[in-house]
This record gives sequence, structure tokens and C-alpha cells, in this order.
Amino acid sequence: MTLLLVEDDILLAETLVDTLGLEGHDVCHLADGEAARERLSETGHDTALVLLDLNLPGCSGLDVLQALRRHDRDTPVLILTARGAVEDRVRGLDLGADDYLAKPFALDELEARVRALLRRRSPTTELTVGALVLDTRQQRFTLEGEILALPPREQRLLACLMQHAGEPVDKARLAEEAFQGDAMGDNAIEVYVHRLRKRLGSTGPALRTVRGLGYLLEAM
Repeated sequence: MTLLLVEDDILLAETLVDTLGLEGHDVCHLADGEAARERLSETGHDTALVLLDLNLPGCSGLDVLQALRRHDRDTPVLILTARGAVEDRVRGLDLGADDYLAKPFALDELEARVRALLRRRSPTTELTVGALVLDTRQQRFTLEGEILALPPREQRLLACLMQHAGEPVDKARLAEEAFQGDAMGDNAIEVYVHRLRKRLGSTGPALRTVRGLGYLLEAM
């Protein structure tokens, strides 16, 4: 399985290919939108994840994404956009992109986003962080083998944190991914995080606050 990088900035592309290669990924780089659209139009393509710039020669990244989603709803797509291109990011998410990064971005954050998207693509039905396990089919949590009963909103928040285990997640991202459609203020999220810390206790994974970055769930 291959990561497909579609980026016409050659210097940036070389950096990303090297960085992701050091993470153990096989990266195919294309600098032209039309070439990417042709590659992804194949139903049996071997791409595990697409990193997609939007401003491309040949055809736009949005055109590439739209063509892919006509026959493939599963392959994760990470959009790379200019920081001010809010409308393009919204359009990309509406067309089926899974995530986005605004340029310039930190390579560490790119690596973390790639890991998170590949975890979601995995066919496994369990997420495990230390002694905490989530059965994703039954939406059931266990801690050291014992069922951990949680109210619905705490379930959604903890599941989101487990999907991003090992990386900090800010409040805006938590509100978007865990509470889609619900109006959630920062104070409400802080309350739920506080409750989860108490429920996880000393035997569960640590739920830490990373100043300026958000909340980090990691195995003890």
C-alpha cells in the first residue's frame, strides 16, 4: 500500500517524501492534478492515503477529490491548503476529504495526522490505549477487562481521543469530531475531560493537558 502525494511545489514535495519515507511509508509523488485523477480513477488503485494540494496544474485538487469519491468513499484524503483558503477547505471537506492542514505546517503534525488517518482506515474493530480498550462495533469501553460505563457524550469524546492517541487534540477539533452538530463550548469540553480523568483513574491511560495544543491521551 502506498501514500500518494499530489503537490506541485517540488521542494516541499521532496521534504515530505523524505519525511514520510523515514516513517516507513512508500510514497508516490505526482505534481500534476490530471495525472493524479487518472491514477485514482482506477477502482483497484493501491493508494492507502492521499495527501492532496488544491492548487495544481492540469486540474484542481478539488476535481481530483471529486473524481475519487465517485467510486471510492474509503481511501482517506488529507488536504494541504494555503492558510487563508477557508472556502477551499470547506469545499474539500464537503466533497469527502477527511482532514486538512494549512500551509505552512509542522512536519510533526503532518506525521501525526497521517498516522491518525491510517489508524481509522484499519479494519480492526478495537482501539487500545494501555489498559483501555474500545470495541468499535459495539461502542463498548473496557478498562483492565472491566466494562467502563460512560454517558453518550463522554463516550464520543473518549473515542475521539483514542483515535488520536499519542497526539494532542485541541478543543476546536474535539468539538468538530466528537460533537458534530452539537453546540459545545470550551467550558463544556473541560468538564467532560475532567470527568474522564476521574473515570480513568490511576489504572487507565493518562489524559494530559498540553499547553497551547490541547489534550493528549497516552498509555501509562
